[in-house]
Amino acid sequence: MAVERLREPQSKLPEGGVNLFQQIKKTTADAEKLGIVPIRLSIGQPEGWPLESAMEAAAEAIIMKAQSMHEYQDNGSPGVPGFAERFVQAHVKTPLERRKLAYLPTTGTKPMLTLFSLACGGKDRKLTIATMTNPGYPTPKDWAGTYLHHNICELPLNPENNFRFSIEDIPEGTDLVMINYPHNPSGQVATREQLEELCRFCRKHKIRLVNDAAYIALSYTEESYALTDVAVIFPGLSWMELFSASKTIKNATGWRIGAAVGSPIFISDFGTIKANTDSGFNAALATGVLHAVENDQAGIEANKEKYGCRIAILTSILKSNGMRLAVEPSAGFFTLWQSPRFAFGEEMKDAADFNQRMIYQTGVVGVPFDPYIRYAVCIEVEAFADRINGAFKKAEVSY
Repeated sequence: MAVERLREPQSKLPEGGVNLFQQIKKTTADAEKLGIVPIRLSIGQPEGWPLESAMEAAAEAIIMKAQSMHEYQDNGSPGVPGFAERFVQAHVKTPLERRKLAYLPTTGTKPMLTLFSLACGGKDRKLTIATMTNPGYPTPKDWAGTYLHHNICELPLNPENNFRFSIEDIPEGTDLVMINYPHNPSGQVATREQLEELCRFCRKHKIRLVNDAAYIALSYTEESYALTDVAVIFPGLSWMELFSASKTIKNATGWRIGAAVGSPIFISDFGTIKANTDSGFNAALATGVLHAVENDQAGIEANKEKYGCRIAILTSILKSNGMRLAVEPSAGFFTLWQSPRFAFGEEMKDAADFNQRMIYQTGVVGVPFDPYIRYAVCIEVEAFADRINGAFKKAEVSY
């Protein structure tokens, strides 16, 4: 009797969408098994823990015997009255109290980025969505393009345009523009003039506009503006901006606390989708976050200055060894470099190849965004300065 051969079940997901950062972690772990001691310049997460002011306030809140502190918060914040309004105001320059705006507490930013195409009616028809994902944080493209099959236009970002796209780059018929300023991975910021032009264009063409402002509190220049500061002067514009506590108060990445602000109809549409996907954030942690942003600006500033100093150290080391910055960072804790064509006496295939060689031959771990490579300063760069310098001397990079 013939034995029937059964095929193994196959994945039903489309190709793509694999998390880049998890891939880098796996490669690093594999290298460690071989005895390589990594220098994790790949990590895009602040080291340590949140500001003590935030932790102390959260600890007091968690032992409160008030039901509102421990129940579902849904799309509101009964345990932390006015959280979203107050949290947003702490991040922007413009007084918002009398503006016609709507607010929404969020469970951080990343899960929110998955919902925007749905909030724009993208279930039964394909949307055209412009993103800052090349190079950039891939979640908007992965969800809207790979999983939901919308048309994705990756706005051009490169040294030639200083990682600031133009309105001429937005294709006709675009439904949604999703921007990310300050930008991960370049550290570029948006100016008031750039945002005014973009708001005017989107209002004219009835395009919804979203900004992921996760790094706005880590801006090193007064030139950096939040979308909110500009969008409020454009009545009729459909817009939203997301703010996160994850990096603002040192390492609160696991707390998942944030807020959105924007035009009332867009926030309402978005809130309808969100209400069917989560039950809100943790009120006690939100209490700690709000206390810190309203009462510990000194701690936030000190944290920002630390990253600025580390960026200066890393930039000096890499430049002295022939590496070329793609753009001078003006915010955040990232530096973006043009990936070298030659290293270790050989021609590199691409940024991923260079990163792989650096990991296994020197221990230096970056994140490739071909033709660029990102190095972060979340670890104590000053403590690794000699090793980093020795690693790039060994690589002998050239272009």
